[in-house]
Amino acid sequence: MSQSTDLRNWKNWVSLAARLILGIVLIWSGAAKVGNLASSVTSTNAYQILPYGAVQVVGNALPFCEMGLGLLLVIGLFTRVMGALGALLMLGFIIAIASVWARGISIDCGCFGTGGPVDPAEATAAYPWEILRDIGLMICGGWLVFTKEKFIAVDAWLFRPIEEIVAAPAKTSRKKR
Repeated sequence: MSQSTDLRNWKNWVSLAARLILGIVLIWSGAAKVGNLASSVTSTNAYQILPYGAVQVVGNALPFCEMGLGLLLVIGLFTRVMGALGALLMLGFIIAIASVWARGISIDCGCFGTGGPVDPAEATAAYPWEILRDIGLMICGGWLVFTKEKFIAVDAWLFRPIEEIVAAPAKTSRKKR
């Protein structure tokens, strides 16, 4: 039994959990925003980081990127690359939230729907938890980058080791004697 199919290997289960947690959160986040792209643009603009033209592009594209990235993680396709992109996306969110917190801007992060200005006390209470959540999600993405586990993933089937591919026809072509 190969390591990628070993049910007793704890790394397989951690990799599967990391993929599913990060993937489902990204799908959920994107789906919450995709129905109201104008609100996504408004949320992106509330961070006051990007010029307005870039805010339009990011606000409109981000929900679709999140859902696509999340779907690829859930099915386990290009897992290491998607883990890296997910970790980088989370790092970007961490930096953006820390930036508004440091600048005294009080907004809802807009991570799971509409964002925008909120009461300063509410924002100050939420920022640490949002950053911790995104650090946890970034760790999930990082785990996927630095582990080679392909457990219950399309990658395990699609990108099998060449030895398995070459050996498979030889096993089936032998006649029983």
